[in-house]
Amino acid sequence: MGKQVLVLCTGNSCRSQMAERLFPLLSEGEWEGASAGSDPSGYVHPKAIEVMRELGVDLTDGVSEHVDAYKDCSFDLVVTVCNNAAESCPVFSGDTPVVHWPFEDPADAVGSEEQVLACFRDIRDQISARIKMFLAKGE
Repeated sequence: MGKQVLVLCTGNSCRSQMAERLFPLLSEGEWEGASAGSDPSGYVHPKAIEVMRELGVDLTDGVSEHVDAYKDCSFDLVVTVCNNAAESCPVFSGDTPVVHWPFEDPADAVGSEEQVLACFRDIRDQISARIKMFLAKGE
């Protein structure tokens, strides 16, 4: 079993869902991901599914969950990807490091279909770059 990361945001529909799947992909299985939200939307955003599919990652089985589902679990790392999640992040047992990597919410994007997709791709790529930096430097 690999190292465990929990990625938190508010709705658990876009950023945290993408990061949950990018961690194992980019770490070549060294990390296993989970994600949750402080106020889960109850669905995974279709545009997040679409832009992850472009990387060969199937997000159609993603589930938007409340952070309480993981309150008794242990993780090697907790990552918050929005300010609201950072403010409401629960305390996890032990000395679990919590890091804050804020990203804009692509669900707030406006414009044409292509402009909105471009925003989702940009956030996906920002998350990917940040995970790669973490994996390379261990921070």
